[in-house]
Amino acid sequence: MTKDAEGRGRFRQWIHETFDDMWFRSMIGPAQTKNAVQGCDEGAREQWKRDLENRKRYTREQRERKRLARAAAKR
Repeated sequence: MTKDAEGRGRFRQWIHETFDDMWFRSMIGPAQTKNAVQGCDEGAREQWKRDLENRKRYTREQRERKRLARAAAKR
């Protein structure tokens, strides 16, 4: 069996990467802008909001691309 640098097998490594990350993300919750960045200056908060909006825009574009690809495949 293939081992990683820490001596784990591929399956154990996949479990570790997948579920540890999933657990962490479930603990921090969804991305929000209301009271999300506290103790920072206004510029940092605005940059965070711009970054969040850019990520959402990218996701919307990816969904639209996939939708168009599915529509083209049906023809």
